[in-house]
Amino acid sequence: MNIGPRPPRSCLARFQPVGMDIEREKRTGWRDYGILVVAANDPRLGWPEREMINHLAKTLFGQKAVKEVSHG
Repeated sequence: MNIGPRPPRSCLARFQPVGMDIEREKRTGWRDYGILVVAANDPRLGWPEREMINHLAKTLFGQKAVKEVSHG
């Protein structure tokens, strides 16, 4: 009985990375090191929080690079 193709086997399989829980890493970074990682468009944030993040980022790192859009 053929069940389908088998995944390739390799002696290097044990070195393949395991997926990480990004939110847990962010939480650990904040709690243990005082490092905050947040996306400016995080849907959990309201307008005032997003504006504050954008203001802080501009103050610390300058304006974002402008992407050129071709029309045609």
